[in-house]
Amino acid sequence: MKHIRSAPKGTTPVAGASQWAWQSEAECRGESTEDFFSPGGEAAAKEICGWCPVRTDCLDYAISRPEPYGIWGGLNEDERVSERRRRWRRGELGRAA
Repeated sequence: MKHIRSAPKGTTPVAGASQWAWQSEAECRGESTEDFFSPGGEAAAKEICGWCPVRTDCLDYAISRPEPYGIWGGLNEDERVSERRRRWRRGELGRAA
């Protein structure tokens, strides 16, 4: 994703910025967002996610929001809904899916 950048050196982090720290290590950094947010790009996005060192962090972020669009952590919207429900049933989420 082109628009993800780390803060310039010497700047003061914004409150809660550490929740975004995983994005600087994301395999999708610098990739076209079109692959991640269009139906035709799903296979390419999932392939990129397959090699990503922060895939779990990305998926956890998307499930905790819940993020309604795109490929996050290697899962599409429907797959994330299923994963969110699975986590809720296991008691890993505080709210109903």
